[in-house]
Amino acid sequence: MKFVIAPDSFKGTLTAAQAGAIIARTIMKEMPEAEATVVPMADGGEGTVDALVQATGGTIVEHQASGPEGEPRTVYYGEIGEGMAASAVLEAANVFGLPLLPPERRNPLHTTSRGLGELMRALLDKGYRQFVVGLGGSSTNDGGIGMLSALGARFTDRDGNPLEGFGRDLPKLTHADLTGLDSRLKESRMTVACDVTNPLLGPQGASHIFGPQKGASPELVARLDEGMARYAALMEQALSLHLRERPGAGAAGGLGFAFMSIGSVMVPGAEVVEQLTGLKRKIAEADWVITGEGRSDEQTVFGKLPWSVAGWANDAGKPAILISGSLGTNAEALYDRFAACFSTVPGPSTLEACMEEAERNLEQCARNVIRLLARART
Repeated sequence: MKFVIAPDSFKGTLTAAQAGAIIARTIMKEMPEAEATVVPMADGGEGTVDALVQATGGTIVEHQASGPEGEPRTVYYGEIGEGMAASAVLEAANVFGLPLLPPERRNPLHTTSRGLGELMRALLDKGYRQFVVGLGGSSTNDGGIGMLSALGARFTDRDGNPLEGFGRDLPKLTHADLTGLDSRLKESRMTVACDVTNPLLGPQGASHIFGPQKGASPELVARLDEGMARYAALMEQALSLHLRERPGAGAAGGLGFAFMSIGSVMVPGAEVVEQLTGLKRKIAEADWVITGEGRSDEQTVFGKLPWSVAGWANDAGKPAILISGSLGTNAEALYDRFAACFSTVPGPSTLEACMEEAERNLEQCARNVIRLLARART
């Protein structure tokens, strides 16, 4: 029996590679004659760099850049390919991801996307002109003015004072000058891996949908959305483009809008990773497909990675099994694509205990799944 194991990360506990290795190890223990192929996946969020580097035999490289609060920190990117075809793989989660800040310090007024722009500029200096950028998991709501500032754009307040590029700068913004943007961006191809389709503004936009999970109160959400609207108007006037309503403009606190403004191509994150890992081909050769994530719920069916993996399995006529840390609200909809869905949590527990026991719980759950499949064969 052949298994393809293609999980997302179990955020905060296990990387996609770790989760896949645990499941594969369990398969071989319970079914020694089986074949288990692990394909770590990501959808543009945490783990995107690791998944693509592992899939392509690339290299992880460390670099210094500004973190979520503007502090210096060590980040990393991936080098994949060779020569003129070489690409740099970056992810927002690694530079200014929400988990990098403790809950009591999460406030979108005080976070910035500047570090991503600094990293991109350094890579342009190294000669890169092809980029893959994952947007998921950010702590920011600055519309991307931090990133654009690091790339040469200039944003100022009513008195002409330059703004640093934090969320708190949006309400002060009165002028956007894009003439200083790094000219090498026009020579570059940027593929942006994004798993959301939200517009920039309004009830479904960046501030309203993602602001609260980043620490914004209802009052602050309204203030940020108002500032974001002013920012969008200034940018669209400078560009002679209307971008605010494009799907994905609201991704990563409006960072999607900023990438669109410099000509990036927005692509569903799971598809980017699939193309580079060859997952569909491996699924076609398998008997069973196993995927998973930290929590599966009603949001999973709107294109999160396990839903995409199960869709590819269904297209190939292969059954897909979901093993996730927990099954949340409206999980019933998951059965439209999955042969079976399992939660790794064995009983009532605290979040802290679940995180501490993540590896053991996943191994135990996988063991039960594989033993059922083994018995069904006899």
